[in-house]
Amino acid sequence: MTTQIPLAERLRPKNLDDFIGQNHLVGKGMPLRNMIESGSFPSIILWGPPGVGKTTLAQILAQSVQRPFHFLSAIEAGVKDLRDIIQSAKGLFPPILFIDEIHRFNKTQQDALLGAVEKGRISLIGATTENPSFEINSALISRCQVIVLEQHTPEHLKEILNRAFETDPWLSSQKIQLKETDHFIKFSGGDARKLLNLLEAVVFSIQGEKKKFITNALIEKVAANNFSRYDKSGEQHYDVISAFIKSIRGSDPQAAVYWLARMIHGGEDPKFIARRMLILASEDIGNANPTAMILANNTFQAVHQVGMPESRIILSQCAIYLACSSKSNSSYLAIDLALEEVRKNPNLEVPLHLRNSPTKLMKEMGYGEGYLYAHHYENNFVKQAFLPKELENFEFFTPGKNPREQEMKQFLNQRWGNKSNEPK
Repeated sequence: MTTQIPLAERLRPKNLDDFIGQNHLVGKGMPLRNMIESGSFPSIILWGPPGVGKTTLAQILAQSVQRPFHFLSAIEAGVKDLRDIIQSAKGLFPPILFIDEIHRFNKTQQDALLGAVEKGRISLIGATTENPSFEINSALISRCQVIVLEQHTPEHLKEILNRAFETDPWLSSQKIQLKETDHFIKFSGGDARKLLNLLEAVVFSIQGEKKKFITNALIEKVAANNFSRYDKSGEQHYDVISAFIKSIRGSDPQAAVYWLARMIHGGEDPKFIARRMLILASEDIGNANPTAMILANNTFQAVHQVGMPESRIILSQCAIYLACSSKSNSSYLAIDLALEEVRKNPNLEVPLHLRNSPTKLMKEMGYGEGYLYAHHYENNFVKQAFLPKELENFEFFTPGKNPREQEMKQFLNQRWGNKSNEPK
């Protein structure tokens, strides 16, 4: 038994009861489930990584209200396609327009949607893997509700894998023994579609064998052979950008330029590449070289203004500079350590001497009393407590072992004394 319909499409859920994952949205009493069950919803933007159910949820929404459903891919559609659908919208029941990868629409295309969305001539469902704040104009976002989808957990992926063998007639007929499945989870990267595509490829690879066993070694072999092509819409999009970022983090400009070329050749959005370098400049370089963030931000702005193909040169310059820069993740570690403490103790009291005291009553209660104004003292510094009492002497920031942050360490030691500089 064979079929032309891909396994991932055959297993696409038709209703919420079959939908796996996104419990914060489609669980009992959750907002998206309430919209679907009520049959009424605003224009929405579904934001999340590939293969987490954005298209499936859009189709389930459309079925729940039994209205005309139009599907457009932002990669292929133009303004004319939008206007044709908008002009055909008549009557009391506006059609649903689903736009996949809506972040790839340019400003003119996005503007063409504004009036129809605002007047209710269409109900827009946009799907995007990119932060809407960066890629979708603010006027359109203000007319939509942004719904954030999460990456599938390993547990969700295992459930999807088991359901595939339980419900798909073709898979059931193969009489396969699943000896190992860990690499299905590893290579899918939280993407259900990638998981099912890999599963299908693995099964095809052993169809001619009498005894069909699936092992991690087989999964890895098939994954290497079947997912080597760069696909900006999903498959290797995240694998190649990961290799690019790790090459820069590892100070290898040769590898960084190679992976950059892979993305450019594959048609990757240059703004996506520039944005990831901007994040890296803070996360992995930070105060070891503050100029890195300035250059990365200028690169992001220049890519917006220049466009391709010239932007390839700007991206290359930035990637090489970042790869050759000193590295430090101390700022990244510091904020995550601080957030961890806040999650454990979210309501520690602000010390009285640091509190604002705009009223007489507050002053009488001791607000601001004992605060020492740093500029009244030598070197514009005076020792006093700035953390809640429970976190006294807690050190979130540990200077990295690079020249610039060692200067920061020396500065801090001169003022606060020679502390251990290790988080406690």
